[in-house]
Amino acid sequence: MGTSKEPIRLRQRLRPSGIINLYLDIYIEGRRSYENLKLYLVPEKTRADREKNRETLKLADAIRAKRVVEFQNGLYGFEGGFKTGTKFFDYYNTLCEKRRRNPESLGNWGTWQAALLHLKKYAGNPDITFKEITPKWIQGFRDYLETEATIRDVVGSRHAEEDRRPLSQNTRKTYFNRLRTCLNCAYEERIIPHNPFRGIENIKTQESERIYLTLDEVRAMAATECRYPVLKRAFMFSCLTGLRKSDIQKMTWGEVHRQGDFTRIIFRQKKTGRQEYIDISPQAEEYLGTRRGDDEPVFANFIYSSYYLMELKRWAVRSGITKDITFHSGRHTFAVLMLDLGADLYTVSKMLGHREIRTTQIYAKVMDKKKQEAAMLIPQIKLPDIKDAGEAE
Repeated sequence: MGTSKEPIRLRQRLRPSGIINLYLDIYIEGRRSYENLKLYLVPEKTRADREKNRETLKLADAIRAKRVVEFQNGLYGFEGGFKTGTKFFDYYNTLCEKRRRNPESLGNWGTWQAALLHLKKYAGNPDITFKEITPKWIQGFRDYLETEATIRDVVGSRHAEEDRRPLSQNTRKTYFNRLRTCLNCAYEERIIPHNPFRGIENIKTQESERIYLTLDEVRAMAATECRYPVLKRAFMFSCLTGLRKSDIQKMTWGEVHRQGDFTRIIFRQKKTGRQEYIDISPQAEEYLGTRRGDDEPVFANFIYSSYYLMELKRWAVRSGITKDITFHSGRHTFAVLMLDLGADLYTVSKMLGHREIRTTQIYAKVMDKKKQEAAMLIPQIKLPDIKDAGEAE
C-alpha cells in the first residue's frame, strides 16, 4: 500500500452509499494532486465480495506502483508520467483548431484567437512549456489584461487611434477564462499533475448598460434621412429583428425564405455557430430591398466601420436623439420593445437566439413593467404646501 515516505500513496474515501472510492494522493515538488482510479470496494457481505475487493486492491496497488516508477523516471525528465514539457502554445492551438472545426463552438473561436494574441504578447516566449505556467505566471497575465492590454493588440495597427483603449471588463474576463479552460483541459488529459489555476480569483463580470431606443425614437430615425441608405436599412432591420450586425453583414438571399404568410430567415449565427430560424414582420421585410440571386448579399456593401458608426450617431442626432447609440443598440431596442409590447421572456429569448434565458432576463431588468406598475399603486396623497428652506415666511 506504500509507506509514508513515498510521494504517491493509495487512499480510500467512504461514500454515503457504503462503497469505498480508491484514489492516489500525489505529493511532488511541494504540490499535492489527486488521481481518481475509478475503482471501488463494496461492502463485504459474501465471500465473493471479499474476493472482488482483494482483486480491486491488488489492481489499485499495481497502478500506484506504476506511478511511483513514473515519478522515479521523472527525476530524469519524465515528470512523473505527466507531459509538463509540452509547449503551451502548441497545445493551445490544438484547442483552437477543435473549436474551429466544430460548428457549435465556432462562435467563440474568435475569442480563443484573440486571447492567444494577448497570451503571446504577455509570455514573450513562443516555446514556453506547461512547467513554466505557474500560479504567479497566471496572476501576471491577469494583471497584464487589467493594466496593459488594449484593443489595438488584437485588431492591429491599421485601425484608428481609439483602438488603444483598454479592454472592457467583460472582455478581460473572457480572455482570462480561455486560459482557465486550456489549463483545465491539460489537467484532465494528464499533461500537468495539478491545475495552477486553483485558488486564483476570476475576473468579475461587469453588467454593462443596454442603450436602446423607444418606439417613438425608432419612428423618428425611420423618418430621418441617413447619408448611407444601406446603413439605414441594416440598422432599422436590426431594430425590427434583433439580428447582430455580423449576421446582417453576411446575410444572403438564400437565407431568406417564404413560409406561408411569413418571411423566415434561416441562418447560422456567426457568434454562436448555432442554426437559427427567425420569422420577421412585414415592416422588417420592407428593409430587405429587392430580391436578387441566392448567393447575393441582402445588404450589399454594408461593412460596418468607424465611418458608419459616426454616421449612425449623426443620423441619431438629426432625429432628435442624444443617446450614445451603436449598431448593437438595434438589438437591444428589439429586445426591450418585444418585452414592452407583451411578448413573453421565453419567446424573446428564442427570437434573439440566446442559449440561456438568463441572458434575456437582463432586458427584463432594463424594462420592468411590474416595477412601473407597482410604483403607481400608491394612491394620490394630499400634501401640504412645502416652502423652500430659503423662502421667507
